[in-house]
Amino acid sequence: MPNIALELGKQSASVGVSSVYGEQQDVDGIRLVPVALAWHGFGAGEDSDGSTGGGGGGAAIPVGAYIRKGSDLRFEPNLVALLAVAVPLVWVSGKALKGIIRVLKK
Repeated sequence: MPNIALELGKQSASVGVSSVYGEQQDVDGIRLVPVALAWHGFGAGEDSDGSTGGGGGGAAIPVGAYIRKGSDLRFEPNLVALLAVAVPLVWVSGKALKGIIRVLKK
């Protein structure tokens, strides 16, 4: 039986920045280094009959890119991904703050 951990490691290597953006690029003396938030998980199990199963998945969000031109280095965010992450974060933060205020009033 092949080593399942090694196989999963090979599969998970494709989830990340390179699957979202690709490798860093040099264009007309400007270096673009992509940045992404990536995560993955795997699981496996066996039931009482001895049947085994497993699965996994992952996701990646393009965050932006570092742009280097000479000695100047700056970060350019991906505004669509920033909004997709910020809206739920603000909503959860608002709900939490509402609960904290309610508790402090009592």
